Amino acid sequence: MTGSAHQRKPGHRGLAHVAMAMIYSGRGLAAAWRHEEAFRLELLVAALLVPVGLWLGRTGVEYALLFGALVMVLLVELVNSAVEAVVDRIGTDDNPLSGRAKDLGSAAVFASLVLAAVIWGAVAWGRFLA
Repeated sequence: MTGSAHQRKPGHRGLAHVAMAMIYSGRGLAAAWRHEEAFRLELLVAALLVPVGLWLGRTGVEYALLFGALVMVLLVELVNSAVEAVVDRIGTDDNPLSGRAKDLGSAAVFASLVLAAVIWGAVAWGRFLA
């Protein structure tokens, strides 16, 4: 691919590519931790819910659903933070498209939180009320 963004990263191949991808991912996680309060809060809640999930779940599928829902919230928050960073990089002036992009990212985070709550509620329902 051409373009300045792709030219800034060296063209590593094979294991070097994998190693560099891990470094870039680590940088991204560190940036999210440093700059994104919502990510820190969601990570804290996820860490607190892991022991609850270990107690609540009874099957491999339930564990996958419970913990997958937590990871999904974090993933969507990371993408939302990336969208916000790009929009802010472009400009901070009031622009309807910038506002829409940020609102859509926020809506995606909200939807992931609702889905996580539904999954956790369904597993709890199955354990205690079914």
